[in-house]
Amino acid sequence: MKSLLKFITCGSVDDGKSTLIGHILYDSKLLYADQEKALELDSKVGSRGGAIDYSLLLDGLMAEREQGITIDVAYRYFTTDNRSFIVADTPGHEEYTRNMAVGASFAELSIILLDAKQGVLVQTRRHARICSLMGVKNFVFAVNKMDLVGYSEERFLEIEAQIKGLEEELSLENVYIIPVSATEGDNVTKKSKNTPWYDGDALLPYLENVDINTKSEEGFYMPVQRVCRPNHTFRGFQGEIEAGSISVGDEIITLPSNEKALVKSIHITNKDSQSAGKGQAVTIQLNKEVDVSRGCVLTKNSNIRTSKSFSTKILWMDDSELAAGKEYFVKVGTKMLTGVVTEVKYKIDVNTGEHLPTNVLTKNEIAACNILLSEKIVVDKFDAHKTLGELILIDRITNMTSACGVIEGINNNEIKNEKFTFGYKELKARGELFEEFYYEAETSSIFKYKAEEKIYTVGDELPIKGDSYEYPENFDILILRDWIAIEVRNKKITNIKSINNYEYQELPIINGRGFGVNAYSTEEVASFLEEYKNNNENSLGTFLRKWTKFEIYRRIAFHSTNREKTEKSRDYTI
Repeated sequence: MKSLLKFITCGSVDDGKSTLIGHILYDSKLLYADQEKALELDSKVGSRGGAIDYSLLLDGLMAEREQGITIDVAYRYFTTDNRSFIVADTPGHEEYTRNMAVGASFAELSIILLDAKQGVLVQTRRHARICSLMGVKNFVFAVNKMDLVGYSEERFLEIEAQIKGLEEELSLENVYIIPVSATEGDNVTKKSKNTPWYDGDALLPYLENVDINTKSEEGFYMPVQRVCRPNHTFRGFQGEIEAGSISVGDEIITLPSNEKALVKSIHITNKDSQSAGKGQAVTIQLNKEVDVSRGCVLTKNSNIRTSKSFSTKILWMDDSELAAGKEYFVKVGTKMLTGVVTEVKYKIDVNTGEHLPTNVLTKNEIAACNILLSEKIVVDKFDAHKTLGELILIDRITNMTSACGVIEGINNNEIKNEKFTFGYKELKARGELFEEFYYEAETSSIFKYKAEEKIYTVGDELPIKGDSYEYPENFDILILRDWIAIEVRNKKITNIKSINNYEYQELPIINGRGFGVNAYSTEEVASFLEEYKNNNENSLGTFLRKWTKFEIYRRIAFHSTNREKTEKSRDYTI
């Protein structure tokens, strides 16, 4: 059986997305004779002087042909000797970003086209960011229209460097870069003689052989789509298995009711089966009555939780603005209920990745939000269980889809107890850099005070100056207990990564408590880290006395419990 690859093409307007896929279909002899003849006839009234216009194969709507741009998502199925494909050709214009996001939601790989004359544009960054947001892990950047720059290797290398910067900025995975000409067919289905300097694969052979590495989700789970009761003796739960496998006799847990039961029978279509696995649509009968309806989830060894509050990253798709406090229908998995966007934390500049403070969102903007539901449902982080970590918001009056997005954090008591200061993707680190140290004159004691509980991530600006601390604008933080390195440039976090990937850059180093680290060379940093790994609790004080200094960036400020005194007094450094 051939493997199936679902991919999306995206890029700026007129970058050649439809032409590229049309050329693959034409060159690979994947058209019926009447389609090929119709294409040739239609092209005679096109804009290429009678030459074949391959984009007409995908731009099937009359409005699209008249405008010469793709305005809707065009899905096409085709198969070669090596693989089957479903491709979503998506609009490039910013106005249709929401259409592009719909196409990205189903894809395993994204082909992002760039014009060789223009390089990486804002829309390129937007599409790469949205594809990443929607869970796409594999990217092909097709540098198109190489014929218009004379198949210049120098120009390709310039654009390749821009893409590498984008790859690092967005932490994209599995990136491949190919120089192509969609109209002339260079490196589309076979290697081109016009680019002898390029030693990689042509596009179609790469797609036929690329290994789509999907992270396996923990355990078994199946969101219930429907409860089936053909007669009074049978009650089955129908749905598609999203991860893992299940067998007759297995014990499962129903969520959110948290009841245990044994699998009595499994039915695939109208046939009994002893087991079933991921991707199969099944009916599961249990050995006893349980409280399960549409939107509930059957699980086994999955560690999936229930919650009514979570943090998300969303793409706003509505023509009207999003403001905190408005109620929407929220759909997660097979469950739909009402919920409120309680906070718009920040929006993301698609060009720079900067986190910008805002209270409202307009169409096609990406933002981090908090959502509170009317009741607890089964949810999880998108990185852990994809189907239970993606959501849509639906306007309660118009019934239009207002936003799509992913769940990044579950807000419950267990999570609140984890006092993390820094976080990026799966990386989290504790830190006390922004705690204030005060000397209270009335009691002759020193105490610590932290103004707010906030998790800082890549792109955030840090409060580098307080009453009792002041850090430089450029420095590195090494949080040893969580083994995380944080790079700060111009007061903003530019990178959060494992210390295993950290390289000393001749900048000040500060530990997780805000103490200066006495390491000023690559060798000293290596010794500092090695000694920490080898120390135990009894020797930690000796280690800190040797390698850290409190007074480089920290001080103790005077404080009075008398409010009037406090407001009139000045803080002094001890």
